Amino acid sequence: MLKPRLIEEKMLILLRQNKISKWFSGIGQEATSVGVALATNSDEYILPMHRNLGVFTSRDISLIKLFNQFQGKLDGFTKGRDRSFHFGVKELNIVGMISHLGPQMGVADGIALAKKMKGEKKATVVFTGDGGTSEGDFHEALNVASVWDLPVLFVIENNGYGLSTPNEEQFKGDSLAKRGDGYGMESLSIDGNNILEVYTTVKKILEDIREKPRPFLLECFTFRMRGHEEASGIKYVPKKVMEYWEKKDPLKNFEEFIVEKKIYSKEEIDKVRKSITEEINEAVKISFDNSTISFKEEDEINDVFFPYSQSIKNPKEKSMSDKRYVDSISESLEQNLNKYKDLIIMGQDISDYGGVFKVTEGFVKKFGKERIRNTPLCESAIIGTALGLSIEGIKSIVEMQFADFVTCGFNQIINNLAKIHYRWGQNADVVVRMPTGGGVSAGPFHSQSNEAWFFHTPGLKIVYPSCSMDAKGLLNAAIEDPNPYLFFEHKALYRSHSEKIFNDYYTIEIGKARIINKGEDISIITYGMGVYWAKDVLKSFSNISIEIIDLRSLQPWDKETVKNSVIKTNKVIILHEDCLTGGIGAEISAWITENCFESLDGPILRVGGLDTPVPFRKELEDNFMPKDRLKKKINKLVSY
Repeated sequence: MLKPRLIEEKMLILLRQNKISKWFSGIGQEATSVGVALATNSDEYILPMHRNLGVFTSRDISLIKLFNQFQGKLDGFTKGRDRSFHFGVKELNIVGMISHLGPQMGVADGIALAKKMKGEKKATVVFTGDGGTSEGDFHEALNVASVWDLPVLFVIENNGYGLSTPNEEQFKGDSLAKRGDGYGMESLSIDGNNILEVYTTVKKILEDIREKPRPFLLECFTFRMRGHEEASGIKYVPKKVMEYWEKKDPLKNFEEFIVEKKIYSKEEIDKVRKSITEEINEAVKISFDNSTISFKEEDEINDVFFPYSQSIKNPKEKSMSDKRYVDSISESLEQNLNKYKDLIIMGQDISDYGGVFKVTEGFVKKFGKERIRNTPLCESAIIGTALGLSIEGIKSIVEMQFADFVTCGFNQIINNLAKIHYRWGQNADVVVRMPTGGGVSAGPFHSQSNEAWFFHTPGLKIVYPSCSMDAKGLLNAAIEDPNPYLFFEHKALYRSHSEKIFNDYYTIEIGKARIINKGEDISIITYGMGVYWAKDVLKSFSNISIEIIDLRSLQPWDKETVKNSVIKTNKVIILHEDCLTGGIGAEISAWITENCFESLDGPILRVGGLDTPVPFRKELEDNFMPKDRLKKKINKLVSY
């Protein structure tokens, strides 16, 4: 407890000297962090928050590298890309938080699930604050852990305030541990400032849940003696409250206890304090004497994804069969379940029911419920679980029942999956399958094309096949790649499209477009259902030579094929089902303007869905779709 306290006191000095930019203090909460960490085996994962410096120091983290981290240096844990404790150290079995507080609880579920499936008797510990218990991630993670009997210890640091908002304005009742009853899990409230109570309680709980896997909710009452961060101050804390907790200072009280019990003398404690202070000062000096930050732009770009070079797999057997779009996806999943013996598929109703589109029908009989997992309705926790599995080296596929429902897991995808490798080098080996698109009269919440939401986010790869051959080959390739994918599957194509594809396993190059039809006069750049609209419109323009390019991959997308086509035809139409404004076509149009301007003989035209939600009634939905507007755009472009 003394070591993190002395580090914090040093950090406050450095903050006042403007040598670090920000500090989130845990002074007063050391007993919880240290007690939990010491009671946890070193080979078990802990997922701390930004007031848990004691977790890091209890696992003997390098102080020099830690101080480099606080300065944002390249030889910190995040290479200057993230601040404070927003990082993980795999060799120490620590996975840090993101600023959104709650998502790490789902990640803890995934790590615990991996340990359980491997037959390892290991527990996982994850911290949250009293404020974080109001987030949906708290409910989702506890519910999943309970339903799946995962050995996770959820530790709530109840320090009375969410930043400046007191608990009585955050939740009803005097204890958050009581919520455990609602999830069918055991729970307990303890004095989080009593190091011995924390240590002995946590040790007993962990020993128990290792042998009989199940979650446990532990509330530790504690208090931070500084502001939320130093700029916040503590004026919002009543004087009586501050005085009460000053008397419960965990470090001061424990020092008095061990002196009284004659375990240490005051002189011995002073020697320990002096030794730790010298260690801190030396590490600070080494860290601050190091060179200032420098960087290479190519390193920044390259570190967005885990290093991976695709090797195309051709089918060993050349036999082919006619398969529907939906069957090609099912076949890919089945072949990958055989290829990767620990691959897990998770989603709502995907087990015995086979999913709402029957993509996984019959899989349970072949692979069992451990690998074909029905999930509660909790997209955020399940995507977090998938990330936790990846941390343990297990691939996973998450099925969104409809692509529209991904909004409930948006934060995990955008801020966790997409950023984690760039931040601290951990890959996210996750494929999120996205049944997408309209044309089936399903209305505003089951028909959206939302690929553009993710196209803007660095760290995600996006694939959108238009045919059975591509669906299987690209899904295989996505699963092979240890980086996060959004894999879009058009619902209207599931059973309307079929073609001969290879029966054997094969992959198709990610980021490589396919030329559907060669032409000389106009290039139509499209993907998904747009491919069929473009092919259909050819019948109406027999006197015009139209080239159709199916992008297939949206991130990365094939700039070379697009450029070559523009140079050849000199006229471009970009077509997609998604709403026109802010769609992927806008980015492609801008890129062509910047890189192929001299080859253009007319304006780049875009054709997309109306800037409205997708309506339910067929006539309205047909009007929303861009198919009929495509002919007008072609006629307009031909006239230039």
